[in-house]
Amino acid sequence: MGFLRLEHIYQSFGGVGFIHDISLDVSRGEILCLLGPSGSGKTTLLRIISGIEQPDRGRVISQGRDITLLAPHLRNFGMMFQDFALFPHLDVYGNVAFGLELKGLRRDAIKTRVSEMLRLVGLKGFDRRNVSELSGGERQRVALARSIAPGPGLVMLDEPLGALDRSLRERLMIDLRNILKSMSLSAIFVTHDQSEAFAMADTVAVIHEGAIEQTDSPIDLYRRPKNAFVARFLGFHNLLEARQIKDNVTETPVGLLHMVMPGAGLHETRVILIRPDAARIITDLAQARADESVIRAVTRECLFRGKNYYIRVETDQGISLAFEVRADNPRPEVSRPVLLALDPGGMIIMPDYRT
Repeated sequence: MGFLRLEHIYQSFGGVGFIHDISLDVSRGEILCLLGPSGSGKTTLLRIISGIEQPDRGRVISQGRDITLLAPHLRNFGMMFQDFALFPHLDVYGNVAFGLELKGLRRDAIKTRVSEMLRLVGLKGFDRRNVSELSGGERQRVALARSIAPGPGLVMLDEPLGALDRSLRERLMIDLRNILKSMSLSAIFVTHDQSEAFAMADTVAVIHEGAIEQTDSPIDLYRRPKNAFVARFLGFHNLLEARQIKDNVTETPVGLLHMVMPGAGLHETRVILIRPDAARIITDLAQARADESVIRAVTRECLFRGKNYYIRVETDQGISLAFEVRADNPRPEVSRPVLLALDPGGMIIMPDYRT
């Protein structure tokens, strides 16, 4: 059994449904990310797990025990917020010690635990620093130390890196994962940033309009988005309606493609994703492999990105597509024709073909 289980959670506001039949499992030591746009229900779900709010229907189970109606302070869950919520009148030591003092630990035990936590988060020797003198990254580490010092069974993090600049976020997201893993803590964190989700999580649940669209490992989510919403949210834009007209030929708005759509009957429509890395530039039709599809287009944008060029093209049918092509080829010229060979392995059929 998992450490935490949500069973058919529903929540509404003013009679309007907001959280729709959400069920999730979190294993001991697992980091689960709730990923979705603003207003999708991520924070509301976190508040239900913490006990700050109660669901209209459904159960929250922790280690086999129903805690749906249990008060927040009895759940032994830690919480870390985007704004850190540190006590300005307390120094670093006082902030980290706060939860330990509430538990009634002896002074020497508190001192040992605070020292342990500050060393773990890379702030050894910061005990007597005023929190107002700390950088954003240092305050984030103090907030983390405070949330894990009492030894919670689960840590919940609501946009924990959202107040930091990009370079600091990229450095600290790895540190945060390593710290949680070193303590074998179960964790749930909320973010709208897929790079944070992919870097930190063992499992990602994509939430949209109060419902879970897909739950998967980061790599499987990236490789196999379930539907058009998930694909678009992850930054994929090459989504096309497709119709199987022969065993290995599919009709699309950009022409006929060599691909099979398992589960789709003849002339049945599905939505396909052409991955941005599916294309390579060729100069002659003879350069295309037998299993590749070729599309003709005009380059509208070309940006250099180290090993790749990002190109946006407009096909002969007026469809806009975006690709990452290897930069060891000549740079595609804007407003000039281009031939693109598409690898069938880079074309994915959406299992859930809602657009």
